[in-house]
Amino acid sequence: MAPQEKYEIWMQLVRGEITVAEAAGSAGVDRSTIAKLREVARQGALDALAASRPGRRDSVRDVELEQARAEAERLRAALAEMAVRLTLLEGKGHWG
Repeated sequence: MAPQEKYEIWMQLVRGEITVAEAAGSAGVDRSTIAKLREVARQGALDALAASRPGRRDSVRDVELEQARAEAERLRAALAEMAVRLTLLEGKGHWG
């Protein structure tokens, strides 16, 4: 079965529109397959809800932005260090 089909069956079960036996019959599978589908969907929903953080708007874009800012700061610090080293090396050349 396609994921969309599984989802539709699960939603029908949740809404009480069909029984496990009816779902199995219409999908042409064993009742244990539908029972397993229901358990997997339930666990997936619980896992997703446990991982969610209501009120926080951390999107993939925000994470990428933070990573880019950290990288820019690392490069800024490295460039400053290189500038100091270059200044010291050029200064030594003038002393003799």
